[in-house]
Amino acid sequence: MPNGAERLLEVLAAHDVEVVFGLPGVHNLAIWEALGKHKGIRMIGVRHEQTAVYAADGYARATGKLGVAVVTTGPGAANTLGATGEAWASGSPVLVIATDIPSTLRQPGVYRGVLHETRDQKAMFLPVTKASFDVPAAHELGACTDKAVQAATRSPHGPVYLGVPTDFLSAEAPHHTPAKIVRDHLVPDLADAGRLIAQARRPLIWAGGGAARSGAGPAVGALADKLSAPIITTYGARGLTDSPYVVRGPVHAPPVGKLWDEADLVIAIGTDFDGMMTQNWLQPRPPALLAVNIDKADADKNYPADVTVEGDAAAVTEALAAEVSAKDGVVDVDAVNAEVRTLVEADSPEAAKLLRALEGETATIVADMCIPGYWIGGFHHVTKPRGLAYPVGWGTLGFGFPAAIGAALDGRTIAVVGDGGFLFACGDLATLKQEGLPLTIVLVDDGGYGMLRYDQQVADHAISGVDLTRPDFAKLAESFGIPAVTLDGFDGLKEALGNADGPAVIVVNASLQPPVNTSPRWYRKNAT
Repeated sequence: MPNGAERLLEVLAAHDVEVVFGLPGVHNLAIWEALGKHKGIRMIGVRHEQTAVYAADGYARATGKLGVAVVTTGPGAANTLGATGEAWASGSPVLVIATDIPSTLRQPGVYRGVLHETRDQKAMFLPVTKASFDVPAAHELGACTDKAVQAATRSPHGPVYLGVPTDFLSAEAPHHTPAKIVRDHLVPDLADAGRLIAQARRPLIWAGGGAARSGAGPAVGALADKLSAPIITTYGARGLTDSPYVVRGPVHAPPVGKLWDEADLVIAIGTDFDGMMTQNWLQPRPPALLAVNIDKADADKNYPADVTVEGDAAAVTEALAAEVSAKDGVVDVDAVNAEVRTLVEADSPEAAKLLRALEGETATIVADMCIPGYWIGGFHHVTKPRGLAYPVGWGTLGFGFPAAIGAALDGRTIAVVGDGGFLFACGDLATLKQEGLPLTIVLVDDGGYGMLRYDQQVADHAISGVDLTRPDFAKLAESFGIPAVTLDGFDGLKEALGNADGPAVIVVNASLQPPVNTSPRWYRKNAT
């Protein structure tokens, strides 16, 4: 009979898991041994447990599949928590599998001092996961793994923790037939929603990460075509649809914010209207609000809706598009987009160069919490669904490079990072080289934490703690066997990206002003 480690992989493979990110430790070596025998799952060995979960998150965002991280006990599990929190805040389907001390050495309620022991490892994960499970016995390992996968991939998606005592991995584990994951396509009654839409003269569609995760892009585009309604996408929904009604800028830009202010109906699809997108809810509630969401409480928690249609975003939006009557447009989206482009050029010519260098880019872009990342999150025109991964979210600095490792398993990827955040995980340049991933790192070096420096400047505070000693990043990359070039400014970036083949690093020495979608520049901040 297969042992627990082999059974765990069998269940994962039955759920179409093809790649796992992880770090070996004394308690999880049985999983690595089983992976060596398993032909269907590729293990990407990383250099830090936080990278394992960020990479699993990046993989999930780029592919829509379950991202899986395998780490060891105690400090190994604890090292994942920042990355797990980002997956939780962004609704990413991620499974964190962490071993625990042997069940034979555990005394409930007593800390004995076993290597890597914690009093309650699962409890560390409860605030940052959708669900958390401990395997109670070896014969339940298959069933518990199945339950954890089901929880992570059932809407609304989110990270799940699975704790496995190390002795269960070598014990016999009976077969378990995984349950088929069934997506709910049922569409509730749309009569009330139809009446709201029929009454509207200036409808606006606001599409969020839930719309992206459900694959609602074609349906959102069809609804916009029918209603001649502009589409505002949140950071999590960039690239959702190529509809001509997509607004190419964030709602924080006044020309886009004006669309919200003038709408007499907002149709919110797969969104919870978080603080980062609404300038901490200083956007006034629209005269009428229709919400489409898998979870009514999530839909209504920030701007209570007049009508909430609870169901899968793609299925409900497709039904709405088929049912509603066509409307004539009153908003010239092309003119709004032109106004946004003019705003960017006037606000920061250097940022405009960065955006032009990425224009038309078909690679998946993963942006960190850094000033160039903020410009990309706000203003880069993403050309495909799931084409941008951005950590807002929880806002975890250091997300960009390790998450891009996971995204690169799906194809060519560009990570846009700052010098400060990149240093969080620079050791995983070894992973990038080892795996030969099609990942180009664009590292913008402005001498430290540029956003925090700006925060201190606008608050008229002394500059402290934000100017950093850095390595020669090009030589650092080359020491790992990764080719690197250095640019002064963004003028040569497009050409450098075109020349990058396989793992590569492009260091850009440049300093940018933060864009209007960063909180110190929110134009509504004094509106109350």
